[in-house]
Amino acid sequence: MNPSPRHPVLAEDLDHILAAPLPWHRFQGRTVLVTGASGFLAAYVVETLLRLNEKGAGAPVRVLALVRREEAARARFAHHQGRGDLEFLFQDVCEPLVWPGAIHFMVHAASPATPRAFGRDPIGTFSANVFGTGRLLERAASQPVDGFLFLSSGEVYGLGNDTVIPTHEDAFGYLDPTQVRSCYGEGKRAGENLCACYAAQRGVPATMARIFHTYGPGMPLADGRVFTDFVADVLAGRDLVMRSAGTASRAFCYLADAVEAFFTILLKGAPGRAYNVGNDQAELSVLDLAGLLAGLDPGARLGVRREAQEEGTYLASPIQRGCPDVTRLRALGWAPRTGPEEGFRRTIRSFR
Repeated sequence: MNPSPRHPVLAEDLDHILAAPLPWHRFQGRTVLVTGASGFLAAYVVETLLRLNEKGAGAPVRVLALVRREEAARARFAHHQGRGDLEFLFQDVCEPLVWPGAIHFMVHAASPATPRAFGRDPIGTFSANVFGTGRLLERAASQPVDGFLFLSSGEVYGLGNDTVIPTHEDAFGYLDPTQVRSCYGEGKRAGENLCACYAAQRGVPATMARIFHTYGPGMPLADGRVFTDFVADVLAGRDLVMRSAGTASRAFCYLADAVEAFFTILLKGAPGRAYNVGNDQAELSVLDLAGLLAGLDPGARLGVRREAQEEGTYLASPIQRGCPDVTRLRALGWAPRTGPEEGFRRTIRSFR
C-alpha cells in the first residue's frame, strides 16, 4: 500500500508511535471504531492505524471513523481520499450505531474537549460522555470486542486536591454539579463509572485514559487555551499575550507520546482501570511556557505581554497546578519521550 502524502512531522510521529514495543499484530484483519475521529487526539489514532497498514505487516485493519460533521472529517482526512481501509460513519455518538458488521476495538473520543467548546455546548458535552459512552458499551457487551478505550480527562480529579502533586489515580476532589463547567468533568466521571460497571457486570474490556494537557500537530489554534494561543502567536510572528499573571502550571505532553499511551492502555491495560496520561517531567508555569516559546527563534525577537481576559464562553479552570502521577502507566512499559522544547518546535514546524 502506497503511503498518502503527510507532513514530515506527522510521518515521523507515526513511525515514533509504531516503534513502541506493543502487540500491534492484534489489529491485523480487525475493525477499529474511533469516535470523534476528526478531533485533535482521535485523528492521530486514525492516522496511526492507517500507517500500520502502510507498513504491510499482515492483514490490514479497517478503520471506522465516526464523526458528526462530514465536511470537517473529509477535510481532515482529504489526503486519504479513496483508501479502502478507512470508512466514515456520519452520526451522533448518542444514537445507535448504524454499522451492522463486527467491531473488534473501540476508541471513544467523541466529545467537545476545550473550555470554549464545552462552554458553547454543555448539553452535548455531557451527553457524548455519558449517553454516548453507554451506547458504545452496550454494543460492546452485546457484540463482544477485544478492547475498549474511553478517552477521559484529568478534569475528573475535580477541585480542592491541588496539593496532591503529582496526582495519582486515587486522588479525587469535588465538583459542583450545578456549575455549567462541570459538564465536562462530571460527564467524564460518569463515563468512567459506566466503563467500570460494564467491565464488572458484562465483561467488557473497558479501559480509561485520563488525559492531561496535550499539544502537538493539528491542535486547534483558536480554542482559547493558553498554549494554543501562544503557538498561534509564534506562527504569526507577534508577541505572546498572557491573560493572567502566568503563575498556574500544567504538565505538557506531546501528542505522539499521548497516542502511544492510548494504544498501550488499549492493548495492555486492565479492564475497569483508569490510567493517567501526561508528561510528569514537563510541568511548566504559563509564564515559563511563554518564555520557552518566545525564545525558540531568537531572530524573531518575540516578547511576552499581559492583557485582560476577554469575555466570552471560555470557562477557565480555577486549578492552579496540574501534574499527573504516571506510575501506573509506566508499569505497562510506556514513558514520555518528547520534552517541551522539542515538542513545541515540532508543533510549530507542523503548521508551516
